[in-house]
Amino acid sequence: MNKHYLVLVSVLIFNNMYLLGQGHAEAAHVIRVLSYNIYHGETVAADKPFDLDLLAKVIADTEPDLVALQEVDFKTTRAQNYDLVTELGQRTKMAPLFGRAMVFDGGEYGEGLLSKYSFISTKKHELPAREGKESRVALEACIVLKCGDTIRFVGTHLDHTTDDTDRINQANRLNEIFRASEVPTILAGDFNAQPDDHPMQILYKEWLPTFMEPAPTYPAIEPVVKIDYILCRPTNRWEVLEAKVIDEPIASDHRPVLRVLKLKL
Repeated sequence: MNKHYLVLVSVLIFNNMYLLGQGHAEAAHVIRVLSYNIYHGETVAADKPFDLDLLAKVIADTEPDLVALQEVDFKTTRAQNYDLVTELGQRTKMAPLFGRAMVFDGGEYGEGLLSKYSFISTKKHELPAREGKESRVALEACIVLKCGDTIRFVGTHLDHTTDDTDRINQANRLNEIFRASEVPTILAGDFNAQPDDHPMQILYKEWLPTFMEPAPTYPAIEPVVKIDYILCRPTNRWEVLEAKVIDEPIASDHRPVLRVLKLKL
């Protein structure tokens, strides 16, 4: 066999192996993130008001690596005494985490996280709320990606009332909590604010907004406003590969938000 041909074949094989290795390295830095206000497990279908199997299917069909859940009940009467995040974790084969914001209806109410990765550490941050308002928290988990990098994933749900004072205070507090750290961080949740509102402008100072167009997320049947978000920091460490709102009008009163993100080297 011609030795020049052998050299050429060897070079091509090496180049293909190198590119394949580069592809695997790139994929190891990519993460699929979902944010979903699950309306304490209640659907908007009159004939079946409570359907965890449907919720789990909506989540699983997006093939997420990380999920931030809002309006999560833990053994409340209205949620039929279910531990919702654990139930959804079992159905989606993801690791569950619940963070209590307040005692409610015979159980608890707060934030939930689901992850295809194990949690190496978790923490709950109290957010400011004036007297008479619902308590709010940010639930944090640190994970290690396939590429070996540690990132922080945070889920939250900001105040829902008409006066935006608490939302402003909560946005400022989120910036304060994470400002000092350079650990790549994803913040996801129902912020109860539209893209141009003051609370979002506060967050944009330190977080990368990941939506291409402000597609509406609420109400689920015929959405008219965008109030559900996924943000990232530091802003120079993340690239948005895909951004969309999932077309799901029944499983909750919000539509889920999906982002495919790449952690830059």
